[in-house]
Amino acid sequence: MKKSTLTIISLLLFTSLSARNFTGKIWYSKPGGATEPLPFAQVYWLEQKILADADENGVFTLDISHPATLVATYVGYTRDTVVVNEGMMSADFFLTGENDIEQAVVTGRQAGLSKLKPIRTEVITAAGLCKMACCALAESFENSASVTVGYSDAVTGARQIKLLGLSGTYTQMLDENRPVMRGIASPFGMSFVPGQWLESIQIAKGPSSVINGLEAITGQINMEHRKPTDETPLFIQLYGSLDKMFEANVASALQINPKWSVINMAHVGGSVSNMDHNKDGFRDEPEDFKTLFTTRWLYYAPSGVQVRFGGRFIYDNRLGGQTGYRSRLSSSSGNTYWGSEIKNRGVNGYLKVGIPLNTENSANIALVADYTYHEMDALFGLQEYGGTQHSVFANLIYQNEINERHKIEAGLTSHYDRIDETVHGAFWKKDLFRNEPAFAAFGEYTFTLEDKLTFVGGVNLEYNCNHGWLFAPRANVKYCVTDNIVLRALGGRGYRTAGIFTDNLGIFSTNYKVVTAPHLDLLEDAWTFGGNATFYLPFGVGEDNTYISLDYFRNSFNKQVIVDPEVVNNTYSIYNLDGRSFTNTWQLDFNVEPVERFTITATARYTQAKVNLQNQGLVERPMTSRFKGVLNLQYATAMNRWTFDFTAQLNGAMKLPSFAVRRWDRDESPVYPMLFAQITRKFRGIDVYVGGENLTNFRQKDAIIDAQFPFSHSFNASCVWGPLMGIKVYAGLRYTLWKM
Repeated sequence: MKKSTLTIISLLLFTSLSARNFTGKIWYSKPGGATEPLPFAQVYWLEQKILADADENGVFTLDISHPATLVATYVGYTRDTVVVNEGMMSADFFLTGENDIEQAVVTGRQAGLSKLKPIRTEVITAAGLCKMACCALAESFENSASVTVGYSDAVTGARQIKLLGLSGTYTQMLDENRPVMRGIASPFGMSFVPGQWLESIQIAKGPSSVINGLEAITGQINMEHRKPTDETPLFIQLYGSLDKMFEANVASALQINPKWSVINMAHVGGSVSNMDHNKDGFRDEPEDFKTLFTTRWLYYAPSGVQVRFGGRFIYDNRLGGQTGYRSRLSSSSGNTYWGSEIKNRGVNGYLKVGIPLNTENSANIALVADYTYHEMDALFGLQEYGGTQHSVFANLIYQNEINERHKIEAGLTSHYDRIDETVHGAFWKKDLFRNEPAFAAFGEYTFTLEDKLTFVGGVNLEYNCNHGWLFAPRANVKYCVTDNIVLRALGGRGYRTAGIFTDNLGIFSTNYKVVTAPHLDLLEDAWTFGGNATFYLPFGVGEDNTYISLDYFRNSFNKQVIVDPEVVNNTYSIYNLDGRSFTNTWQLDFNVEPVERFTITATARYTQAKVNLQNQGLVERPMTSRFKGVLNLQYATAMNRWTFDFTAQLNGAMKLPSFAVRRWDRDESPVYPMLFAQITRKFRGIDVYVGGENLTNFRQKDAIIDAQFPFSHSFNASCVWGPLMGIKVYAGLRYTLWKM
């Protein structure tokens, strides 16, 4: 017993003498050789399974004994291993970014142009989505001049976008390449996608690919959500503003086993504000409460087969109108106040299956299926709207990368829409029912000549049971004159079925009658052509970070449904285009990183939009902004511990419709600026940010015509050309738990 005790004491004494205080520093080794400390990295002692944290300067201390193998780690960086030998008292660890390759230079910025894609594409990354409050998708384009975001009216809070001078209804919205936000789901669809659910947004101008259908006329906006394979078991975002708006987002990605993984995301948010900054008696924004939930699953087999499926659930309740209005369920409200109530409920489910046909995965088959149910019940003063929608989309795609130069994709598409709408207007009534099945075949060929030339050509032939045969050819070409000069050209045709009410929700925020032409054709048919030249300049920090880009796009309609903004006798007339309807859009982008971590982005866009209106001939399209300029400045300290963002917008004038001209005694809206700023401080796993929107406090004070007589024939809240809210100050935090 004494001998055993002596042995244990001797071992403990030896260990204490041999253990010593070891000091190390963890560095980030940048491309080009420069280094900087990597704060809050971690070191793992393999033999003893002990984990130590570095401080904000990348320094750590650890009592070690031999043998000692230390591994320095940091999420998103490579590892560095040091074996501690006898006599070593300190060591430096050097980590490099896992994505320090050419492609990462393009997609890792907050926003920029994709150099690799043949289609002219802007990318807003996850970092770019954090530059603003980004409560929802509709608020994610403040730094983009390509996409203009406004309100459909002054009471419902519905946000609408414009791309290439046309309403967002002509832009195909995609959720990981599945068509979404169609029909009844479209007016508030962008409010149902929290910005913190997304990892990137791709904005492709022009008709783009034929694979996803015919509805892309001005472009495609594709949303990439957080993935089940994310290294984030828990993400929490909290947000609040002084105008009583709040939201919370939670996301959790779990790798159940090597084959199965899942991500669940939930959102709750809204506004309890009853503010009336412009003193017209109406809420500036509706009181709103919404809950959203999505689950996304991935099954990955060793054979390479992938199965992705998931679902999404939406509930949204909005109350707007005069500040004294309460829910119609309250008997005290009566008809004393003009009010707006909107309820949205919806579910979505999808399935994606990918099957490789060879070991290299150069040939594969994919099946994409999607189902959406959406219903909206609404009250607008004396008008009521009710609508339900069932939509099914299925796509079977065969892909074969024959060799480095040739690639083909072909497949079959089927989609079905059943939409039932009923409107009881103040002085009119309308029932619409649409049952629209369609079947299509498509093919697309890609030719690539090294890094010099890429050509993508495709055709889509669809039989629509309501509109007959529809033929849509599309082509995109990219040519690299030199490594620093890239030219692109595109052209193609697109079709869509117009939604009289859901495409023009603002007509309900009036007491005007709506009259549709007899035998109204709902099919819209347009051609879009355009080009882009990008010049990469040899100065600034980083390869391809400095560039000038020039765009030109022209859109021309063969068929279009016109909701005439030139109201006559308090009546909206809806009829088919008789004549011409076109837009020409020019855009100039400049980006530079003059010194490390300081980025300057400047964009200017000019739009010419004209349309033939009844009894007027070819005129400038009302309510279309002629130009927009955006300047964004961002500076970040080492390791992005502090990030400073500033954005300035200059919004151009737009022609006003005649009823607004008569009431406001001006032909066009004024030019006005908007300023945005945000400061973010990063701690270990936590980002805290504060910011402000519309810092110039500019507001459209006369957004509602005859607001004091809301039940009169002349009441109109649909003519919105500027911001309705004043200065918004907000704060929030993002907490991320990284997988160990």
